[in-house]
Amino acid sequence: MSTQPDTGADTPADTEQPMVKAEQVCKSFGSNQVLRGIDLQVQPREVMCIIGPSGSGKSTFLRCINHLDKVSAGRLWVDGQLVGYREHGGKLHELRESEVARQRRDIGMVFQRFNLFPHRTAAENIMEAPVTVRGDSRSAAREQARELLERVGLGDKVDAYPAALSGGQQQRVAIARALAMRPKLMLFDEPTSALDPELVGDVLAVMRGLAEDGMTMVVVTHEMGFAREVGDSLVFMDGGVIVEAGKPRDVITNPVHQRTQTFLSKVL
Repeated sequence: MSTQPDTGADTPADTEQPMVKAEQVCKSFGSNQVLRGIDLQVQPREVMCIIGPSGSGKSTFLRCINHLDKVSAGRLWVDGQLVGYREHGGKLHELRESEVARQRRDIGMVFQRFNLFPHRTAAENIMEAPVTVRGDSRSAAREQARELLERVGLGDKVDAYPAALSGGQQQRVAIARALAMRPKLMLFDEPTSALDPELVGDVLAVMRGLAEDGMTMVVVTHEMGFAREVGDSLVFMDGGVIVEAGKPRDVITNPVHQRTQTFLSKVL
């Protein structure tokens, strides 16, 4: 079944326009139906964590939010704007790539792998999009890069190349790079899964700081402690549907569905 998460009284008011709204979102790759009708809403300043086994559709849904994967059916909105399409006469018409790129400027995404340019310093990696996409001056972009590196605890790595950084440091540069476009929404696709265990904490600390600053975030994660402590809502997906959703502590400590219970018994 598909369900909408009960975000409860502690999350932003229901009167606000959702930052993310999904209605019956489906996605197929050939005959493989990965998403089977996802309905959910993420309110401004909310941190939604999505958990589930590999192949459950978590990452695909995240990629649909910024149109890296095109939905096969249903509709997705970010801050009231239909993602990837315009609707006319009850039919969807795909936007031009330039229009999609404009939408993506407001959506930051951090992947499992850091995808940094190896031949550019930390600061240069962060400067790239503001200069080439937003048209910022190099001096302004470099100053912003310095500030963002300070924010993620890497103020001394401005001129370091990725090869000289640990995996955790590279991921924090990737977060700073996403923040450089001043997004209204941040998507995290298992950002700590490629890291050695001792490096995970620094990345999660940066994400916790973003949450405290009011950044709206959708986080696909296996870090149950982070989900419990930082998340406003928790969604458990399996088989391309939302099996269970609610407040993180409720879902983790008292899951209703047997499938959720089985999954959590293996990861906690």
